[in-house]
Parts: sequence; C-alpha cells; structure tokens
Amino acid sequence: MRLSWLGHSGFRIEIEDQVILLDPWLGNPLFDAARRGEAIAGATRILITHGHFDHIADTVAIAQELAIPVVGIFDMITFWEQKHGVTGIGFNKGGTVRLGNVAVTMVNATHSSSWAGPDGPVYAGTESGYMIAGEGRTIYVSGDTDVMADMALFEELHHPEIGILCAGGHFTMDMKRAGFAAKKFFHFRTVVPCHYRTFPLLEQNADALKAALPGVDVIEPEILQPIEL
Repeated sequence: MRLSWLGHSGFRIEIEDQVILLDPWLGNPLFDAARRGEAIAGATRILITHGHFDHIADTVAIAQELAIPVVGIFDMITFWEQKHGVTGIGFNKGGTVRLGNVAVTMVNATHSSSWAGPDGPVYAGTESGYMIAGEGRTIYVSGDTDVMADMALFEELHHPEIGILCAGGHFTMDMKRAGFAAKKFFHFRTVVPCHYRTFPLLEQNADALKAALPGVDVIEPEILQPIEL
C-alpha cells in the first residue's frame, strides 16, 4: 500500500489493484503543475468527499482525460454524469462499493458541500468520509469534518489502522481536535494529516497532533513523496 500526497486534501492511494485519486485539486499552491502527469498516471478511480472547489477542481478533467469513473455521493455523481458525461459510481452513507479488489464504505462527516453557481452556492450532495479496505487493512479518510461521536461507531465497525485526517483548523478540525478524535475514538497505527499548510489561514505543522498521539506514527506528508504502509 502506498500513499502519495497531492497537496491540501488530495492523495494518490495505491492499494490492491487500484490507484485511487482522492479529492484531486492539482491547482493548489503546494503542487507543482509540471508533476501532473506523474500524479495521475495509471489512476483507476477518483474518489470525492464533497463538493467544495478545493476537493473537486480537477475531477471532471481527469475523469474525461483518463476515462475513469468518479465515485462519491449520489447527488453529485449523478449531476456530473448528466452534465459532463463522465462515468460515475454514486452511492450514499452506509453503502459499500467494490472497486476491483478494494471495498469502499461511505461514512458520515460534518461539514457542508456545495460549489459556486451564478446565483450563489449550489447544493452538491452531503459531505462524507470513507473507509477504504484492502490488503488486509483499512484506511479511514475523514473528509472535511469536526470531531463526531459517530467516530466511535466507525472504530467498532471498521477498526481502521490508518487515518487520513483533516487537521488544518478554521474550516475543519485543527491539529489538537484531530488528535483528540484519534486518541478517543480510534486505535490508529498511522495518521497522516491533511487540509493544512495550503494557506496561511491553516495550521502549518502537525506538532500538536504528534504531541496528542504518543506511540502513533504521525507522518507529515510531502508532495508525491510515497508513504509505504
């Protein structure tokens, strides 16, 4: 299993027979546009947590270029299928879809989900997180969220060993709150923070997260530097 950060909340997840692009926004300030080809090479699916621009900006273009499906909340996926002609796999919370040898379960998050329209924000389905299971392990992708009591049920149901947690603050949990959530509700072996460093408004390091999780391997990712798990 290999995770490669694409900046902000974007990841390239190589697991089983799949190369999943999670929330690809390759125009983010940390990403070198010259490495776009490297980032998307061989991708088999695009997985989207919600409709905000910093999570979906490159989705349709990549899906059309590579002729690969986009996976996510039914409302958003159905719109893209009808509007842009992409292939979609739309489902909803509690549902599980098979992506080759990988099982992806949609779970709850608490945030918002929309994109800009001519008359203001346009509904884009509801925000979500995911449990991605393969190679005998499970990754919890929090999506954009705050701490939720639901997380206790996620642990009981899925037992994720790896957490990809939003932790930048202002729009989501900050490092301290993400550390609280991870310690109270989960038994992670590895945690990778995201949704930080992108702008000065967000947290710039994971020191508080590391301090909250002694004994957990908290890995601060670097752009397209593979994390082997």
